[in-house]
Amino acid sequence: MDNGKKLRQQLDSIDPDPIQQFNSWLQEAEQAGLPQPNAMTLATSNQQGKPSARIVLLRGLDERGFVFFTNYESQKAQNLQENPLAALVFCWLPLSRQVRIEGTVVTLEPGESDEYFTGRPRGHQIEAHASPQSQVIRDRFFLENQFKDMTRTFEGKNVPRPLHWGGYRVVPDSLEFWQEREDRLHDRLRYRRNSTDNWVIERLAP
Repeated sequence: MDNGKKLRQQLDSIDPDPIQQFNSWLQEAEQAGLPQPNAMTLATSNQQGKPSARIVLLRGLDERGFVFFTNYESQKAQNLQENPLAALVFCWLPLSRQVRIEGTVVTLEPGESDEYFTGRPRGHQIEAHASPQSQVIRDRFFLENQFKDMTRTFEGKNVPRPLHWGGYRVVPDSLEFWQEREDRLHDRLRYRRNSTDNWVIERLAP
């Protein structure tokens, strides 16, 4: 079979829904035993366009988009308040795959954040109260003492979600699936929302 026919078949075999296609690749990464296949680079920028990137964990996914949680007073949250556009990258090197996502970021409803927070390990819940994320602190002892103080505060009680902590959803308008191929003739398939809010699939040159 010639390479052109193979590429046409690959395009025909992908799911017309990018979320379903992503789920398929994520499941394959999980089945391959890759460490933290839900780890993703989150890139944001402030009002002046200065970029910033870090690794966060995907904690939810449905037809609405990709969910992560953080401190609303962190640098990433400040960036998103100024500029609610973001990009995500998933990289699964052993499978020679990556997925790039771009979209608009919205804040989750409080009930969604409450539900997720309730299921977190207790230590993680306490840390959300103890750590002034992204702020300068004098030393590690300060952080450890804050954690001890919060542990005493909530001893024998349920730990409530702090108002400064919760979730965001990246609502995608573009998703690109990249698969390594021989001779650097990589597959790049992009899903893009058109003017009627439907997904268009396009092949990009590597």
